[in-house]
Amino acid sequence: MRRLSRAATECLAIVAYHEPVSRAEIESIRGVQTAKGTLDVLMEAGWIRAAGRREVPGRPVIYATTPAFLTHFGLQSRRDLPGLAELRAAGLLDPVEEAMERAMGERAAGRDDAGNGDDIGRTDADAGTAALDNDGESA
Repeated sequence: MRRLSRAATECLAIVAYHEPVSRAEIESIRGVQTAKGTLDVLMEAGWIRAAGRREVPGRPVIYATTPAFLTHFGLQSRRDLPGLAELRAAGLLDPVEEAMERAMGERAAGRDDAGNGDDIGRTDADAGTAALDNDGESA
């Protein structure tokens, strides 16, 4: 079997953790559109299957994992999938997500150090105009 693309890997993880799941739900979680070919690759590998249709307008196809998925990854059931703490401990979380968490923590720390944090991101030029009212006169 050839190596899965990042999109296919993300889709497989979403199906595994959220099944049954529609393509629209996969796209919502990923934040980008998913090509039909991506799901086709996973179906051809035998790791996901069409599990029916959601009972909503449009009746979208819903996807679920297969016994072949469990066998390939050495799982007895989906309950054996690693949890968030295990993924974090293994260093498998998205580096962008971790960087965002660090940045948010630093920003919060900046507010603690500088009082209320109103001047975070303000340049010296902004500071010079901050004391002017709407007419351009000093407040």
